[in-house]
Amino acid sequence: MSLLLCRQEHVKRPYFMELMGVHLYSSQELSYVIFNHPALVLDDFVDERLLTFLREELDKGFLALKLERWLKSGENPDEALMIILQECDYYSMAEVGRFRQMAAALRKKHPADFMRTKADELFSLRQYGRAVEIYRKLLEYPESEQVDAQFMGRVLHNLGSCYARMFQLDKAFEAYENSYRKNQQDVVLEKLYDLSQIDERLVLGEELQDEITEKKQEIWKQRLKKAREKAKESRQVKELEGLFRQDTVKRQAGEAEQIYKWKTEYRNMA
Repeated sequence: MSLLLCRQEHVKRPYFMELMGVHLYSSQELSYVIFNHPALVLDDFVDERLLTFLREELDKGFLALKLERWLKSGENPDEALMIILQECDYYSMAEVGRFRQMAAALRKKHPADFMRTKADELFSLRQYGRAVEIYRKLLEYPESEQVDAQFMGRVLHNLGSCYARMFQLDKAFEAYENSYRKNQQDVVLEKLYDLSQIDERLVLGEELQDEITEKKQEIWKQRLKKAREKAKESRQVKELEGLFRQDTVKRQAGEAEQIYKWKTEYRNMA
């Protein structure tokens, strides 16, 4: 993930937001991240490192001092985020008010539901490794009225999806199996079927095979076939095909660039 917004500010040392795997180069980008990803900034986001960035890189010493005093006052720490949005002057007062409502709604969630929301957000940003950490913690959460079999089934499903995108198919298969035992959803059973077709080492147990009718199998087989055909026509595959048709010098330069891109994406996943 990368950000490129309009405001130009002379930043020598960008602020690295580890949770999202992005560098922030301006107050505009900082405001954008806060407003669009509230679940990722509600807990301990405003710290000394951020205050240093505001003071030394964005030349916002007064804002840093204001935030520091607010946090020491013991007042609602979430208001510090609203102060940033107001002082950076990227969002309107109406939008800041809407952010306040979003933050309040998140705070009203059950702690486990809030954790899942945070993990889901990381999943959507392709930060799979960080999402896995939260999903696994949720599996240790004590059962309650809110944290029931259905809730855990969704967590296990999303955990499996993370592992699948990290190419850890055996772990994905196990998570999907456990999810299906909780919720018995066909969408999960289909993913188990797909993985068994992709990797012959992953074998469906007899009890799961009995759940798959001939009609379901035929439908899923056709969907998987179409997905594979679509993958062959993807932009990334076309770029690689074009790369190998170039002369040696251009191909080597392109290969180095592509390998660097893959390494960066993999580090963000882990």
